Amino acid sequence: MATATVQKTTLKSLPNGNGLVHPNLNGFNSMIPQSDYEANELAIKEEPVISIEQDTEDNNGEPLETEEPELDIMISNVVCSFSVRCHLNLREIALKGTNVEYRKENGMITMKLRRPYTTASIWSSGKVTCTGATSEMEAKLAARKFARSLQKLGFNVKFNNYRVVNVLGTCSMPFAIRINSFSEQHREADYEPELHPGVTYKIQSPKATLKIFSTGSVTVTAPSVADVQAAIEHIYPLVYEFRKERSKEEQEAMNKRKSKHGIQNDMALAARDEAEEEEEMDTDEENWGD
Repeated sequence: MATATVQKTTLKSLPNGNGLVHPNLNGFNSMIPQSDYEANELAIKEEPVISIEQDTEDNNGEPLETEEPELDIMISNVVCSFSVRCHLNLREIALKGTNVEYRKENGMITMKLRRPYTTASIWSSGKVTCTGATSEMEAKLAARKFARSLQKLGFNVKFNNYRVVNVLGTCSMPFAIRINSFSEQHREADYEPELHPGVTYKIQSPKATLKIFSTGSVTVTAPSVADVQAAIEHIYPLVYEFRKERSKEEQEAMNKRKSKHGIQNDMALAARDEAEEEEEMDTDEENWGD
């Protein structure tokens, strides 16, 4: 007897439209005569076209509030860590494992994956740190693949204590920033042009550290992707007061950077799709904890 497997997806089901009520259409007996129809069609063609302009002021003469522009936040690195709850023989991993590098002076091994493109730092105590993912989903997928690789080498691995440690994101404001004036007006900002070209701005809630540059580029380091987005939403109205127009050189450099990020995102999406098409890993509860 053939059985069919149903694959779960994250796509939301669309409404089928069964509850829609349509107006009744005219029947054949109540059709408009051909002569009246042609007369109405000529009248419609002769009507002037009225152009509608969007009002920029309300009834009181005050300007309407414009919507804030959408900002693209690029997640460039997600760092996660987990424990396998067993002792690892680094020398055995270096001899039997693939895509590994034994750094004896540091007491650790680095292991790399191609899909998703990530690097893991493995210690003999069983602690593993994974870097290089571009989303929290890719970070967890890579962590489970590293744990599975260690299990195939003969270690009694249990996937435990997984957490996202750090997230690095970048955002380009639609304007340049006068960072000298910004650092003078905000005491949370630390600007040392001799040491770093950007302003360091720390936020307590959500906990995040931002690097603000005069070109309008902002780099955010936070514990999660949601905190990165909240930090950008927090800093935008503050830097908006110190905006300025970009020079031609800065605009060209910004366009090149955006096109480069677009190519990298396409490659990351393609790699993620290929990884999802692979066979799902076994998630036996006896060997794999939450």
